Amino acid sequence: MLRATGRTYASMEEQDILLVIVKMEVRYRRPVKYDDVLEIRTRRTGGGRVKIEHEYEIAVVERAGVSCEEVAAVASTTLGCVGRDGKPRVLPDELIQID
Repeated sequence: MLRATGRTYASMEEQDILLVIVKMEVRYRRPVKYDDVLEIRTRRTGGGRVKIEHEYEIAVVERAGVSCEEVAAVASTTLGCVGRDGKPRVLPDELIQID
């Protein structure tokens, strides 16, 4: 999502724009095993001038060389925008408009 705006997180840090996790919730549904191939699906669900909210679905798409579709976990996060001093700051306009 971030790269679709033409930015990288490294370029944001260079401009003293940091995103920190303010809240995180994870619900585990089934185990993930070594060598499973995972797909992480992310969508923005809300936010405002200084925060972004996302939901995630972590799915096993291949196990032991066989394609599958098993949701292993669902999660949500709230990210807050701060400067290096830890004080809240306004998100860049292109991040406020991400859907």
